[in-house]
Amino acid sequence: MNVMQPMQADTANVADRQAEISARLERLPITREVFWARNIVGAATFFDGYTVIAIAYAMPVLVREWGLNPAQTGMILSMGYLGQLIGAILFGWLAEKVGRLKVLLFTILIFVSMDVACLFAAGAGMMMAFRFVQGIGTGGEVPVASAYINELIGSKGRGKFFLLYEVMFLLGLVGAGLIGYFMVPVYGWKAMFVVGLVPAILMIPLRWFLKESPRWLAANGRYEEANAIVTRMEESAQAAGRELPEPKRVQISAHRKSDWRELFQGIYLKRTLSIWAMWLTAYTVANGTITWLPTLYRQVFNLPLQTSILYGFLTSLGGVIAAVICALLIDRVGRKRWYTGALLLAPLPLLALAWLGATSALQVLILGGLAYAIVQTVTFSLYLYSAEIYPTRLRAIGTGAGSSWLRLGSSLGPIIVGTLMSSLGIQYVFATFAAILIVGAIVTMLFAVETKGRVLEELSP
Repeated sequence: MNVMQPMQADTANVADRQAEISARLERLPITREVFWARNIVGAATFFDGYTVIAIAYAMPVLVREWGLNPAQTGMILSMGYLGQLIGAILFGWLAEKVGRLKVLLFTILIFVSMDVACLFAAGAGMMMAFRFVQGIGTGGEVPVASAYINELIGSKGRGKFFLLYEVMFLLGLVGAGLIGYFMVPVYGWKAMFVVGLVPAILMIPLRWFLKESPRWLAANGRYEEANAIVTRMEESAQAAGRELPEPKRVQISAHRKSDWRELFQGIYLKRTLSIWAMWLTAYTVANGTITWLPTLYRQVFNLPLQTSILYGFLTSLGGVIAAVICALLIDRVGRKRWYTGALLLAPLPLLALAWLGATSALQVLILGGLAYAIVQTVTFSLYLYSAEIYPTRLRAIGTGAGSSWLRLGSSLGPIIVGTLMSSLGIQYVFATFAAILIVGAIVTMLFAVETKGRVLEELSP
């Protein structure tokens, strides 16, 4: 009994200090430190997006150069996502143990080194292996970065601030499209990987200017470090002429250690299962569509290589525009209402494509691009939502575990396309994708919780 009382008191003290750090962060405006932290992490996330989609713009050349069949093409596109599934879970768990920044730096080193390795791939087997390992690094970077950015800011305007960071991932997709359009026809598929190295190498040194998440430090008993970081942020805000109100504390449960089993207990069970379903359905369709489109235009509709890449780029660009609109409006509309509406609206152009038979490249570009843009508003913002529905002790592992279903969906999508195209026809691909999205909409409508405008510690005690 005498041993337990000091332990309980120590745990309660950690919870009290964690509540203090949270309250002080909540009252802060967007400080210079937070602004630059978002930009530095966002630059790495840009490269992450570029890496994910670069293979799609290399594939039209690789298919002919290596004599690949649809099954091999689907496997190359999918292996990166399978690696991401492992990385999301592994590094999400590790980030709860050792901190956000150490894990972020390590994941970048992995996917940069594998980008170099892809340059030396001599066939389908080697490319699959390199993309798989690269995916492990990529899969770990985004969920941990998402937890980190969410933990630096307060509830007011959190959606807009965070999603404008997430747009960097989509700009990476667009950047890959531009490089693919201008350089692949001239310099070949390796140009995609050479150009992708430049921003990554530049970003690695900048990571050393970032500070650890004060919420994570406080939750792990490292109050002095957390206090020093928040104090600098407060001084920065005051130096900019901002008056800071008194902190308003939110009650925090006296938990000290992260335990992944809590994802399936209490209020978190329903949240975990619903976010998994949203990740799986939305990304199966989004990445199944975007990774196949350049090859689809080339093989099915016999478009010139440059035109095939251009059409794929236009689809990615439409997704960026839709995502920016979402970022600006989601704090007004709310997460649950936006996701439900998007997942019900996107199947309409897909069903129209299935009914029309997808007989022309222009049909696919317009209707498929519209569906992709709508779904993209869900996919790119689920990192925001996932980080909001879990407490600090579970945020990285919860986001990582949820986004592992993203990876599973992203690996299933290209395989579904390849299988259905070979056996039934392209129109059945779009009908299947529409059905998958409708399932996601029903789950969201029934089980998702609203998070807009609420303090993280209030949402998840």
